Amino acid sequence: MLAPKITPWLAVRGSREAVAFYQTAFSATEVYRLDGGDKGIVARLSVGGAEFWVSDESPEQGNSGPETLGGCSVRLIFTVADPDAAFAQAVAAGAKVVWPVSEGHGWRVGRVVDPYGHHWEIGRELEAE
Repeated sequence: MLAPKITPWLAVRGSREAVAFYQTAFSATEVYRLDGGDKGIVARLSVGGAEFWVSDESPEQGNSGPETLGGCSVRLIFTVADPDAAFAQAVAAGAKVVWPVSEGHGWRVGRVVDPYGHHWEIGRELEAE
């Protein structure tokens, strides 16, 4: 039996560029790609086994990205062993710092916004002391 799961699908302006960004920023690997020519691509990406989809906006289907909407209603939580290194990698790839990595509420976490307007919290839960 197939176990339920939730997989985000990110609408962006410039899907090809976005996929390249996620590969550089998060070491994402491409699992699937459908090339739509001038309409961009649809790609399923994996980061350490966690998957997400990326495609160009399609307003006719009700799919608009943060740039069109003027903000984003969902944050993505990227849990990693070394949040400082992952955060630095994302910033070096072009993500903008919303708030730097720090500790609070049982987490070591920072927040970036990618060039397409999606917000990512990069962190890990702290071990109980």
